[in-house]
Amino acid sequence: MKTILLFGAGKSATVLIDYLIENAPANMWKICIADANKEQILLKTKNSIAAEAIEIDITNNEQRSTLIQRADIVISLMPPSLHFLIAKDCVIFSKNLLTASYIDDNIKKLQKNIDSKNLLFICEMGLDPGIDHMSAMKIIDDIEYKGGTITCFKSHCGGLVSAESDDNPWHYKISWNPRNVVLAGKAGADYKLNNKLVHKKYEELFKDCNKVHVDGLEPLAFYPNRDSLSYIPLYHLEKAVTFLRTTLRHPGFCTGWKAIADAGLTDDTKTIDPTGLTFAKWSANILPSVNESNKYMLQYLCLFDQDIVPAAAKNSADILQYLLENKLAMQPHDKDMIVMLHEIEYTLNGKKHLINSSLIVKGEDNLRTAMAKTVGLPLGIAAKLILNNVITLTGLHIPVIKEIYTPVLEELKYLGIGFVENDGIQE
Repeated sequence: MKTILLFGAGKSATVLIDYLIENAPANMWKICIADANKEQILLKTKNSIAAEAIEIDITNNEQRSTLIQRADIVISLMPPSLHFLIAKDCVIFSKNLLTASYIDDNIKKLQKNIDSKNLLFICEMGLDPGIDHMSAMKIIDDIEYKGGTITCFKSHCGGLVSAESDDNPWHYKISWNPRNVVLAGKAGADYKLNNKLVHKKYEELFKDCNKVHVDGLEPLAFYPNRDSLSYIPLYHLEKAVTFLRTTLRHPGFCTGWKAIADAGLTDDTKTIDPTGLTFAKWSANILPSVNESNKYMLQYLCLFDQDIVPAAAKNSADILQYLLENKLAMQPHDKDMIVMLHEIEYTLNGKKHLINSSLIVKGEDNLRTAMAKTVGLPLGIAAKLILNNVITLTGLHIPVIKEIYTPVLEELKYLGIGFVENDGIQE
């Protein structure tokens, strides 16, 4: 009997928990799920005999370390800032670790200890980052194997709302951590475009967003996502003249969010006094940015209401999150949608080629969302492959290695998460 320890039972954990419980009997697993909200765990495990629900304060060193010592592998779906607490214990007690979050500087500092103990830490093992890395690297490795040279790489991904549930002017509903929605893009973006290194500040990201086309969907807007440049060496694409990773949204979303960003309403650094503060007064800085294209969107979020903001709000980001959670919440029968598109140009035998590789995944309802599927399943599959000694790597990795991405992508395809690929010669 092997024990899988999962920290976190929030929005992204639902399908992962289903997968682990479904695979537990055949693999002789015990699933321990730890979260601050035990009722939330029980809601998702449905009293399965394979799963144990544990209420925990993740910052309590004794509680956390006791659980980790019992595990054969640990999966963390906690907020990124809390991964390090878990990662340190995993090193101390020699446990492998999987997360869906970006590798940060704190995790990197553990690399020597991870190596010396022959442990395996795989980060960025979710959707974006995660499935994007694996699907892109499969294409890149295939092109290089044929002798091709990649000249342009663009990767787009977005969590959207499915057409049948699209009933608000933002054409968006929250299917993941709402705080991440509020703060997305705050660090700006760095990327390579036509052999030039580009940095865009947060306020510039949502201005004049370009569009892409995915078969079967209306055109989608995109804006640059975080630091694309750090992935150039990991993807071995130093010769590419363009390297860009982006976030997909409905075109109208960018118009409305630019006004919100320009007004500083996503600020989580300046403390505010909510006493007697109305939404209208709080959002007053946005008035110069209100126009015909975004007015209804901003009104829909109740930015101009005379109601008092939540008493617990400590900053503008708290207030905005409250409004988003109230106005853009997934309803019980709502369906979300994940869209991913890789655009890869390459030369082979003197001819220019363009590959479009696209993925569309729809959710079932507001619990088993497309987001939960695409974030959770790669983690569950990787855990199974590691416990069954299919993946035998050690060290600190993201899933750009064939030993990881090949078997994970194969099972994802079997589970209905597969790409449609078109490779054509350009004139």
